[in-house]
Amino acid sequence: MRSASISQDFLGGMRAMSPLTVAVMPIGLVFGAVAASKGLSSLEATLMSALVFAGGSQFVAMDIWTHPASWGALAFSALLVNIRHVLMSASLGTKMPAFSGPAKYAAMLLLADEIWAMAEVRAGQARLTPAWYAGLAVPFYCVWVLSSVAGAAAGALLGDPRAIGLDFAFPAVFTVLVMGFWKGRDTGAVLFSSAAAAVFAHQFLPGVWYIAAGAAAGVAATLLTSRRQEVCA
Repeated sequence: MRSASISQDFLGGMRAMSPLTVAVMPIGLVFGAVAASKGLSSLEATLMSALVFAGGSQFVAMDIWTHPASWGALAFSALLVNIRHVLMSASLGTKMPAFSGPAKYAAMLLLADEIWAMAEVRAGQARLTPAWYAGLAVPFYCVWVLSSVAGAAAGALLGDPRAIGLDFAFPAVFTVLVMGFWKGRDTGAVLFSSAAAAVFAHQFLPGVWYIAAGAAAGVAATLLTSRRQEVCA
């Protein structure tokens, strides 16, 4: 019975994640094509997707990639882009009482924006189990890596991803995720604050500081709206 329950949980997570798993395919293809255009081999692009597993920082790395690569700049940019994972993992970690210590750490290694969003939704509706989380994360991770391989191998054939509209796949996925968290006016205030700070920083600061600025503004707006709700209550 226990093995059947684990299998059902895994398949349940896999089914819930399937639309986003399909949606990540063109993003992986684009990344592979961009990596190939920067001179990375198919193996190098594959290893980057398999070991880093962070689409945002991978695209930023490709954007500032030079020969020879500036490893300090790449590492710092990746840190800025992925600093949000500290908040995401802190939030999700409180919703994992069914996870052992090693299972929780393994889950965080496979954390991505889409996986975090779906896990948060699940935790708000039912018990989040390791098997259900694995159903979210493992297929998504495999598809990301395999689509990166395919994109790198076919990079010369794909050409400029913008020419066929694949560059829109990344923002489209995150637009859907954001709308899934919509809770009315307060959510709009948080999104507006984050977007305004990111646009302002993008205009006046070099590099990828706009990502950190948007995240900080979003957190600040969330704290302010939460305090206002507590006062009103």
